[in-house]
Amino acid sequence: MEEPLDLIRLSIDERVYVKCRGDRELKGKLHAYDQHLNMVLGDVEETVTSTEVDPETDEEIVKKHTRKVGMLFVRGDIIVLVSPPLRTGG
Repeated sequence: MEEPLDLIRLSIDERVYVKCRGDRELKGKLHAYDQHLNMVLGDVEETVTSTEVDPETDEEIVKKHTRKVGMLFVRGDIIVLVSPPLRTGG
């Protein structure tokens, strides 16, 4: 491995975790990417976290909404973090 994107190249056809701006998280199979970190993910599970304040009790209410998407194009400029699949040493 010599370049930072080499780690992502090794994750092609594997499930990756992608954290995006706006409290959005993606887990899916990495099909393709480019030098801008635009990605094509398949079999994606998207989780969006939102926080609301209850007007009566002033308590914060955290809501998580999850949906499944067959194929998703993700623009590189919204990506905060990419985590490759966990590999166990042998």
